[in-house]
Amino acid sequence: MKKTHNPPKAKQIQEKLVAHKHERIDNYFWLKNKEDQEVIDYLNAENKHTKEVLAHTEPFQADLFKEMKARIKEDDASVPYKLNGYWYITKFEKGKDYPIYTRKKETLEAIEELLFDCNEMAKDFNYFKLGGVSISPDNSMAAFSTDTVSRRQYNIKIKNLITGEIYSEEIKNTTGGITWANDNTTLFYTRKDKVTLRSHKVYKHKLHTKVEADTEVFHEEDETFNTFVYKTKSKKYLVIGSSSTLTSEYQILNADDPDGTFKIFQKRERELDYAIAHYKDSFFIISNKDKAINFKLQKTNENQTKKEYWQDVLPHRKDVLLEDIEIFKDYLVVSERENGLNKIRIISWNGKEDYYLPFDNETYTANTGNNPDFDSDVLRYSYNALTTPSSVIDYNFKTKTKEIKKEQEVLGGEFDKNNYTSKRIWATARDGVKIPISLVYKKGLQLDGSNPLLQYAYGSYGSTIDPYFSTIRLSLLDRGFIFAISHIRGGEYLGRDWYETGKLKLKKNTFHDFIDCSKFLIEEKYTSNKHLYANGGSAGGLLMGVIANLNPELYNGILAAVPFVDVVTTMLDDTIPLTTGEYDEWGNPNDKEYYNYMLSYSPYDNVKAQDYPNMLITTGLHDSQVQYWEPAKWVAKLRELKTDNNKLLLHTDMESGHGGASGRFESLKEVALEYAFLLDLEGINE
Repeated sequence: MKKTHNPPKAKQIQEKLVAHKHERIDNYFWLKNKEDQEVIDYLNAENKHTKEVLAHTEPFQADLFKEMKARIKEDDASVPYKLNGYWYITKFEKGKDYPIYTRKKETLEAIEELLFDCNEMAKDFNYFKLGGVSISPDNSMAAFSTDTVSRRQYNIKIKNLITGEIYSEEIKNTTGGITWANDNTTLFYTRKDKVTLRSHKVYKHKLHTKVEADTEVFHEEDETFNTFVYKTKSKKYLVIGSSSTLTSEYQILNADDPDGTFKIFQKRERELDYAIAHYKDSFFIISNKDKAINFKLQKTNENQTKKEYWQDVLPHRKDVLLEDIEIFKDYLVVSERENGLNKIRIISWNGKEDYYLPFDNETYTANTGNNPDFDSDVLRYSYNALTTPSSVIDYNFKTKTKEIKKEQEVLGGEFDKNNYTSKRIWATARDGVKIPISLVYKKGLQLDGSNPLLQYAYGSYGSTIDPYFSTIRLSLLDRGFIFAISHIRGGEYLGRDWYETGKLKLKKNTFHDFIDCSKFLIEEKYTSNKHLYANGGSAGGLLMGVIANLNPELYNGILAAVPFVDVVTTMLDDTIPLTTGEYDEWGNPNDKEYYNYMLSYSPYDNVKAQDYPNMLITTGLHDSQVQYWEPAKWVAKLRELKTDNNKLLLHTDMESGHGGASGRFESLKEVALEYAFLLDLEGINE
């Protein structure tokens, strides 16, 4: 007889929430107080329930973990890059979870200097992350930042690289980024608001002085903006940036004069979005000025930075998204996206050359890598595809030759990229728009509707999920799964307009696109509703919540990681991290029209008495991006109202936050749990 597991039942305490004379009753609002022992007890009870329900899969989880770990090269090192006379290397050692940072002076044959061994630094903490590392211009010091809680609040310290001494000064509650002025004495950093975690103030610290005496250089008072500070690749300018969803502004200061006054580059104008790069006596500007929705490249003299002086270098193109540039002494490298595909364009400053690096399929990702040296004749870039492990490649501008510096090794002896097939297909959404889907699966699979398929998407903030290789994913593909990435509106896969038509009052396009992709995959016999699974995290977790409410019948299971599901309540609370900066993405519910629109899709507010798919929902107690109580409340309400006997499991990591576990192998245990959940639903247990 099958053992039944009684899930925990959260108590109900009615909380009346009123906005625009509209009343909502939230029975689980009390779960917001993590200082309340009852809240912790409830989360622990849910964890216990998840463990009991999946207990029979634990040996399989252990096998999956071992299998995934065995594919990863444990003693691995990055391709060295040269910066200011030193080669910098990141490496991992066998049996260790964290990276080790080293450098060598001038040549790779030189003695290796240890900068940071994160294994040593992490040993007293359940969670550890090394944030920024910034080397002083004279190479003698490293400013570095660490997070040991997983709320993305970093503490900065300074290490003397000659003596190994770590100085006593410690700067708390920062974004983790650190920028040296050219005097080797002055550091700039950004502090966070302690409640909202918005990065709102730039400070200046002088070496060997009290942190309490640090000077506030800039306060970003607009709550919809974040601020940050960096130095240009030319090393000539310190830059303070301010950015919101739609608008940006920069201030510049000669890095030789850290006590001078920052000058506005071009004052903020709503919906003027720009970014700057310095070279010789000019700034290059990527901007959407003059309705250049896909952005254009402009240039101006460093002493005349207002927008009226900006001259077009690469004009706007309707079908090509300009994503980034990389400047070298003889060449300009442009990262573009056309028809969803990454393109790397190379243009010589002398006007004689203008061409693209060739790529040969429709399911690849190519990005420029770390190129800190202006004078180099070599462009470093990375390439991978759904069936092809990642490579780091050096391309020589002069000889037009490329050298593969490193190819990701897939250990275990069983992987052969020729055993897999990948392709891009197009589904038609309900409004007639074609939605691309990238697919990968094992060759020889019969497309007869019987295959399990995991459909993944994100679809917010203009963030594009490119088709990428994963050694971990092989554990699904080798067991007969098809993996699909739906490139839905809300991302920028097909240009900036793809994003604009998937936000604010067009946000429902994101959800409908995913559902219409699901229907297409079923119609085309890639899978069926008995074998289709959906997966998304964070804003992609919101997507999971919406599709579960709208079309639960399409899915046998849903994986939702750190899901943003209590949209209206969160967006009405401006003390929660991220809220004010999100108004241009979701809308401001203090405006009745947006309140009503958000209320019409918010997953938590639209849970109803109906059958839901099997669901595994994961979160972290210390999550700063999506607070743990959103998934906790959602699960409690689903338990109260759902009419099926399908699995509903909540797993809360009581130690970590939005990114999950911090060790490189610890996170595989979370994936093993998720994969075991999916495979168990398919009756696969080995």
